[in-house]
Amino acid sequence: MQMLIAVVNDPEKIDEILSGFLELGITGATIISSEGMGRVLSHDIPIFAGLQTLLTGSRPQNRTIFSVISDEKIDSAIALLQDVCGNLDAPATGIAFALPVGRVVGLAPELGEDGGAA
Repeated sequence: MQMLIAVVNDPEKIDEILSGFLELGITGATIISSEGMGRVLSHDIPIFAGLQTLLTGSRPQNRTIFSVISDEKIDSAIALLQDVCGNLDAPATGIAFALPVGRVVGLAPELGEDGGAA
């Protein structure tokens, strides 16, 4: 199992991402509002105000997605994020990474898996 963490800079893309997750058989995710370092620094510390020009306008807060996903689906999930959000290597798009999960309790099974998630 892997913990997928994705920061999406365009909150309007969340519905499309979650729909895509369902098509991949990923049935659970948690979404929270988040704010990036550049935005915080540009508003709270005047010396960093120049960072505001690096941001694409005054967009709303980011959304961060957390989801525990089977190893077999992690590449497809990241590919979906890139399809929906665009190239994550481009500035002000987002970021995604996965971490190994040693133990999971209370996770509903993903669609298409026999016996549920471990």
